[in-house]
Amino acid sequence: MKLKNYLFVATAALLLASCKQSGKSSADIEYPVETVGTSQADMQTTYPATIKGIQDVEIRPKVSGFITKLCVHEGQTVKAGQLLFVIDNTTYQATVRQAQASLNSARAQMNTAKLTYDNNKKLFDSHVIGQFELQSARNSYLNAQAAVAQAQALLASAKENLSFCYVKSPANGVVGNLPFKEGALVSATSAEPLTTVSDISTMEVYFSMTEKDILSLTKKAGGISSAINAFPAVKLQLADGSVYAHNGKVTKVSGVIDAATGSVSMIARFANPEHLLKSGASGSVVVPYSNASAIMIPQTATSEIQNKVFVYVVDAKNKAKYTEITVDPQNDGKNYVVTSGLKAGDRIVLKGLSTLTDGMEIKPITLDQYNKKIAEAEKLGENQKDASSFANAMK
Repeated sequence: MKLKNYLFVATAALLLASCKQSGKSSADIEYPVETVGTSQADMQTTYPATIKGIQDVEIRPKVSGFITKLCVHEGQTVKAGQLLFVIDNTTYQATVRQAQASLNSARAQMNTAKLTYDNNKKLFDSHVIGQFELQSARNSYLNAQAAVAQAQALLASAKENLSFCYVKSPANGVVGNLPFKEGALVSATSAEPLTTVSDISTMEVYFSMTEKDILSLTKKAGGISSAINAFPAVKLQLADGSVYAHNGKVTKVSGVIDAATGSVSMIARFANPEHLLKSGASGSVVVPYSNASAIMIPQTATSEIQNKVFVYVVDAKNKAKYTEITVDPQNDGKNYVVTSGLKAGDRIVLKGLSTLTDGMEIKPITLDQYNKKIAEAEKLGENQKDASSFANAMK
């Protein structure tokens, strides 16, 4: 019985081979064809981005001198008013003492001038001296008052310069690099700052959109302010490919288009409670959007040549035409969203593209029929192998 089955399979294989030699059968021109329609597509666009603290303050000295003490370390969280550096203040302390002495001297002279003026007023009232002597004494007193005021201003300036020797943080944040160590000479004209204090409680992420995209958003929303308010929540893809846990909100759009790049700078703010984001880091802003009338086709129905995408469009005479299309660069890895080259109602070939030629007449079938045909062909192929193995064994 088993021998009979093998003989039957062998006979079927020979018949199939003879049919192939005689020419193409109708099954050879059967291809799965689908009519293109529209559907809802949730897509996203990514833009390269730079991450910065909401406030990055460069710390620079206002006076010259040697750093005598470093009070913080890199990466330390500091509060506004906290001491960061101490600059050698010996000279400035001496200047304060000198200004204080000058003030004391000016006050003493003012007191003497006041006594003289008061005494001259009594002598004038007694007709002992004249108006000239009284006015001279009054002028001397006024001059002494001005000298005191000048000395007070010099003392205040000296104390302020002394306070500049104690460099404090102007804001809450995190300390950046510390290029200058104890003993280094610094000044207000130094090109490099002492450090940078970054407020990273909230991060600002800078990215750019094309002029075309901005115009589209502005027209759709009726104005740039409305476009910002209507802008969807954005995501942040970090340098390692992971997506940041908190969504961001676009808050600012530049009013000037960069003439060199034709793009517009935008800023999105992200909360940073875990301090995971660092100022100066890079990433990508992910902007989601929906297309209610998107034409989506499987990627397996396309072929790519030199960065161009092609499909076979089936016309009314069932002839497959090799057609170029454009697709959205963002995709889910399985489907393409077609932006041009196809319209709803067009028919395209889904599989078997490698055996097609431009203008070839085909017989359209459904994808289920095509898959069934493939399954039958695979089964027949297995029977042919069995027949071949049996024939070899009988030799």
